Amino acid sequence: MRIVFGALYAAMAAGQLASFGQMPAIMTAYGLVTDAGAGALAVALIAGELVSGLWLLARPRSRAITPVWVFTAVAVVWALLAVQAYIRGLAVTNCGCFGIYLAQSLNWVVLIQDGLLLLYAGLLLRAARRPGETRSQEAVSEVHRR
Repeated sequence: MRIVFGALYAAMAAGQLASFGQMPAIMTAYGLVTDAGAGALAVALIAGELVSGLWLLARPRSRAITPVWVFTAVAVVWALLAVQAYIRGLAVTNCGCFGIYLAQSLNWVVLIQDGLLLLYAGLLLRAARRPGETRSQEAVSEVHRR
């Protein structure tokens, strides 16, 4: 699953980078930010998607917590943007998940997709290494599982 979600986030970032000139307008459609704020939000989301997507692709077995928190933060921001715009009845003609590519209007399907990303983020957080766990403890646990 890490490879699938890593590829998804990397593809999202690629589509948004390829259509970066339109991303501030897409962010503005959600009704929370305008102008420089919309550009900054777009940059933050793209950077987060790149970091977590490439990390999950390059190191799918890693239990490092940092890319998991980045993945989670991006999922939370997208979900908050979508939910608040949907509740307010804003007409978001392109959710912006892939920039101008694979455009879909904001609707309940997008909300479900965001919910699934949040669910997966929770699973990633749960599976991530606990701060006090050492490699030797992991090795012993692995031996006992076999």
